[in-house]
Amino acid sequence: MNAFTIKDLENLSGIKAHTIRIWEQRYSFIKPNRTETNIRFYSNDELKIILNISLLNKYGYKISHIDKMSEGEIKEKLLSLSSMQAQQERIVNTLIQHMIDLDMEQFEQVLDNHINSKGIDRTITQVIFPFLERIGILWLTNHVNPAQEHLVTNIIRQKLIVGIEGAFTHLQSNKTVLLFLPEGEHHELGLLYMYYMLKARGVKTLYLGANVPVSDIEFVARLKKPDYLYSHLTAVAANFNFERFLTQVQIKLNDFKLVVSGQITQHYKKKVPANVNFKRALSEVTEYVATL
Repeated sequence: MNAFTIKDLENLSGIKAHTIRIWEQRYSFIKPNRTETNIRFYSNDELKIILNISLLNKYGYKISHIDKMSEGEIKEKLLSLSSMQAQQERIVNTLIQHMIDLDMEQFEQVLDNHINSKGIDRTITQVIFPFLERIGILWLTNHVNPAQEHLVTNIIRQKLIVGIEGAFTHLQSNKTVLLFLPEGEHHELGLLYMYYMLKARGVKTLYLGANVPVSDIEFVARLKKPDYLYSHLTAVAANFNFERFLTQVQIKLNDFKLVVSGQITQHYKKKVPANVNFKRALSEVTEYVATL
C-alpha cells in the first residue's frame, strides 16, 4: 500500500489541501491515518475516493450530495458525465487508480480501448500526456513504489513508440532538433512525447535517448548541426547537478541553442546561460513546437 500526503492528493485531484481538510471535518467519505507525529497520510482507497469525488464536484455535484451516495451511485454518476473534458479526466483518474493497484492488465486495456475508439494521436494528447503530468509529481517525490513506476512506464513507452512510428503529416519543417536526456536522467516518457509532437509537425528529429554524456551530445551536434538541442527533465537522480550541466552546455555547446522543459525548470532561480531557453509549462512547449 502507498502512503500519500495531503499534498499528493492536492496535486493529483486539483483540490486544495485546505479544502480536503474541511471535507474531512464535515463529511464521512475520507478519514486519514496519522503518523506518530500527527501528520496525515492517506491510503490507496482514500486517494481513489478523492479522485472520484473531486471530479463529480468539478462537474456540478455538491459535496453534501456526493457524501450521501453509495459507491455504486458514485460510479454511475462518473460514467454519466457527458462533456468530453470530463470523460478524459475520468479516464486519467482510472489510469491512476489502476496504477496504484498494480492492475497493469486493466491499465493497458483502458489505453487500448481509447486508442481503438479515438486513435493513437488523440490518446497521446488527451490521455497519456495529462496522465504523465498528474503522476509526475509522485515520481519526483518517490511517493509511488518503483515497481508501479516501471510497469506503467513500459506500457506507456510502447504506446508512445507506436504513435511516433505512425505519425504522419503533410506539414514540412526545415528545422532539425536533437533530443536527449543528460547523464542522471532516465525518465524518458516526456522526451518521447516531445519526439511525437515534433514528428507530427514534420520537424526532423535526432533522438539520442536517456542518460547521455555531454561529450556524446557535442559529438553528434557538431556532426549533424541541428537547429536546436532539446531536453525534458522529469525526475533526475539525487547526484545530478543541474547547474553543473548548464555550465557544461555553456562551455561545450555554446554555439547551439538548447531548450529545456520539465519540473526542474520551474524551480531553478539562478542565471541561465544565454544559449539556453527554459519552457516552464506545456503551453510554452506547444507554442515553441508551432514555431518550428
